[in-house]
Amino acid sequence: MAPVAPKRLMVWDDLLSRPKPVADATVRYGADALQLVDVWKPAGAGPHPAVVMIHGGCWQTEIAERDIMNWIADDLRTHGVGVWNIEYRGVDRGGGYPGTYQDVGAAADMFAAKRAEYGFKTDAPVVTIGHSAGGHLSLWLARRSALAKGDALRGDSPLQVDLAISQGGLPDLRAQMTLPDHGCGNDAAAKMAGNAFARVSPPEMPKGRAREFVGAGFATGRRRPAGRISRAVYVP
Repeated sequence: MAPVAPKRLMVWDDLLSRPKPVADATVRYGADALQLVDVWKPAGAGPHPAVVMIHGGCWQTEIAERDIMNWIADDLRTHGVGVWNIEYRGVDRGGGYPGTYQDVGAAADMFAAKRAEYGFKTDAPVVTIGHSAGGHLSLWLARRSALAKGDALRGDSPLQVDLAISQGGLPDLRAQMTLPDHGCGNDAAAKMAGNAFARVSPPEMPKGRAREFVGAGFATGRRRPAGRISRAVYVP
């Protein structure tokens, strides 16, 4: 049998050249122009399961905004899963520590408060998913509820996450600050860390109740502490 030629891998231009799907609604969780969430609602009466999604882009708004996730959000919507796609201030737009965390936390907590209003299930497991820098924020949301009560980043009633998915995430901020030839640059990670690693860098944060799945591309340049970030497979 003749060998089968491998299929060409998709590159950014392949994705970006496709027609861009649009969300069903956009809601505001703050006064800043970037404090927004796109809501993707599946067809039908519902209620539907839904995920909280956080985009990547090296934590920099200039590199990427939430619309980079429109295609995956649309695919989930088509398959009956709603999406709460969070925009946030990057380190180049007033974010970093603590602003980006305040944004993502506020948007996630709004999901908990308003998911029924948008036809999403309130009794389904809460799932966060993010890519690259968004993978860091997905894992941060999962561990946020384990921060000390009274911590401003935790908030009074943080979203309780059941499963956090990090796709090629960058969760170890201490490592990201020192990696040579970092594609995102070391400064962005330093601005996200704010020298508060125990509150914002998931490998150094207390473990929450969520299962955590780290997908391909987890590369920190340092060994992962045992028992901290797992490669758990979620079974509902």
